[in-house]
Amino acid sequence: MKQSAKLALSAAALGAALLAAAPVSAQQVTLMTGPQGGVWVPLGGALKGMWEKAIPGLQITSQPGAGIANVIGVQTGKAQVGFSNSSSAVDGAKGNAPFKQKTDKVCQMTNIYPQYFQVVATKASNVNSYADIKGKRVVVQPKGNTAEAITASVLKLNGFDYSKLARINFQAGYNDAVSMMKDGHVDVFTLGTTAPASAVMDLANSRDIQLVPVDDKTLEGMRKQNGGYSKLIIKAGTYPKQDKDVPVIGYQTHLVVACDMPEKVVYEMVKTMANNIPAMAAVNKAIGSLTPKMMAADAGIPMHPGAIKYFKEVGAL
Repeated sequence: MKQSAKLALSAAALGAALLAAAPVSAQQVTLMTGPQGGVWVPLGGALKGMWEKAIPGLQITSQPGAGIANVIGVQTGKAQVGFSNSSSAVDGAKGNAPFKQKTDKVCQMTNIYPQYFQVVATKASNVNSYADIKGKRVVVQPKGNTAEAITASVLKLNGFDYSKLARINFQAGYNDAVSMMKDGHVDVFTLGTTAPASAVMDLANSRDIQLVPVDDKTLEGMRKQNGGYSKLIIKAGTYPKQDKDVPVIGYQTHLVVACDMPEKVVYEMVKTMANNIPAMAAVNKAIGSLTPKMMAADAGIPMHPGAIKYFKEVGAL
């Protein structure tokens, strides 16, 4: 009996030792990206590759998503990590519309690059301001996308809503929206992404278009709703035939993570990203100037302990 007890204890000790020796990061992680045609899909693929290579046992499954939907996905456990926008994450943390409750299980992992809310109109439509969109045919992303929520907000700030448009179309993929513009089915296309955006470049190479600038009154109204918005400039020459700077509504693209994700895993994921800036910049050149200090900047929601540990370690916090 004593011998059996000793063997049992030895087996238990061995099991504990093996568990201790196993990679802390060994786990399945679902990453929510974005709509087809946007930069989040290829960037998500790049992150999957570098994370799985650098972190033993970590397996990433990617699935499409959107800025708002991804925050909800992490909150509800559908995913553990997701791309989002600082403005949407702040709305979620506060429980502001379109969120139905506070997203208190969602934490900040890292900032990545700035996003530009772009309103693209055909030259023939004569849309020179947000107010001019009234009565036009418009294509936006489905509800659950940050750019759709911004579109609805800026229209409201200008005294009208979707019901005052000639037609409103919801398209999940940027490429489908571009096709509608090319075929003459819509006058205006809104999206939130990098500048230049590949979808807009594609459109600009086949149709005469113009970017619609944000006016100060609309920008002030958006900032009152959410301090995560700011004015950004799309420089002249960013798109074909764009001969002047265009002010737009801006916000930060970042990664959100489940607050209960293991600290060690998140630490390693953030560290891997910081060590692979050139690889991420190969997907989106806007990331090329990213630094740990920028990655660690306050996004308006609580930062995950694993991220805090890394940023403190490198002096970014």
